[in-house]
Amino acid sequence: MEFRTHILGSSSAAPAHGRSQSAQLITHGHHHFLIDCGEGTQMQLLRYDLPLHRIEAVFISHLHGDHCLGLPGLISTLNLYGRQRPLYVFAPPGLLEIILLQFKYSDTHLGFRLHFQALAQPERQLIYHTKELEVFAFPLRHRVPCFGFELAEKPRPPKLDKTKLPAAISLAQIGALKRGEDLFDDDGQLLHRNAELTLPPLPPRRFIYCSDTLFSPELVPLLQGADLLYHEATFLHELAARAQETAHTTARQAGELARLASIKQLLIGHFSTRYGQLEPFLEEARREFEATHLAQEGLNFAVGASL
Repeated sequence: MEFRTHILGSSSAAPAHGRSQSAQLITHGHHHFLIDCGEGTQMQLLRYDLPLHRIEAVFISHLHGDHCLGLPGLISTLNLYGRQRPLYVFAPPGLLEIILLQFKYSDTHLGFRLHFQALAQPERQLIYHTKELEVFAFPLRHRVPCFGFELAEKPRPPKLDKTKLPAAISLAQIGALKRGEDLFDDDGQLLHRNAELTLPPLPPRRFIYCSDTLFSPELVPLLQGADLLYHEATFLHELAARAQETAHTTARQAGELARLASIKQLLIGHFSTRYGQLEPFLEEARREFEATHLAQEGLNFAVGASL
């Protein structure tokens, strides 16, 4: 099953040097989720031929404009083109008020349900799920209430070993095997252990998104072993004092956190507008963690793959 993040924006504060504001589209099978929605996000979705109209849920980290001001326009476009299915939005308190005020004065009337859930819990919480995936929010340390997001696959069922299945196996027995159960006859006698007829399932994959936060080693247990971590790297480490002052992270700190948490692959983004060239960010982070990549517009990264 495809599990991938598409980078739509990597700039902090304002668009600069051809970089757009924060946004990523996550694809998991036939499900599509948007994390953050800076100004111009819908243009980026169109530019990269991504399924704007199939987004089912939006996760907003915080209410600084470079992470959320594209959402009213995106919702308006979905409404303009006749969306009927509900849209789920998860964000810190206040965003719904902003959206409804915009719609009030533009006389916009939505033709679909907008389900809004305020993120206000002080700890990791399950906020959304599909049959195969769970989405968790957890608090970050920024100047305003801010959240990271973890998209974690549920444990997968065993895979049937077709070379070992009995010829007369029933659909009910196949269902039992997929649920991890052993097979018994009508008298309760064991016919086959599950492990005799199945192959071990692929391990569940995890993608974690951390934007706009102080360097936070206390996150290591939560991040531990994730397949792919996106972490902000607003400044180079020569401006570590500025990062501390503005509640951001440096490229070196992002790499250090990935190393401490034994992350498999690291993406860095949210680059300050003061920087035109991004290669120094990659070099700095890779001195701490080699498997680091730049989250640049138009690129996409598979969760669980060797990049």
